[in-house]
Amino acid sequence: MKKNMFKMFPITCICREDLKNYLTEKEIENFTDNDMKYLASKMANAYIENSYWIDLEILAKDILENK
Repeated sequence: MKKNMFKMFPITCICREDLKNYLTEKEIENFTDNDMKYLASKMANAYIENSYWIDLEILAKDILENK
């Protein structure tokens, strides 16, 4: 049986609580749901551009080696 190569598996999420170490409560209250979606999109892009593909290779090989 061939596996679905395009089945999606979520890897992370973000919530307003994540911002509490970086922004004031008042600043966090100003973040709309659309702002949070935009931030999540920017975070995903930053991750992909910086280390996603390197981490993916290392971790995938580690999983196979430890089966």
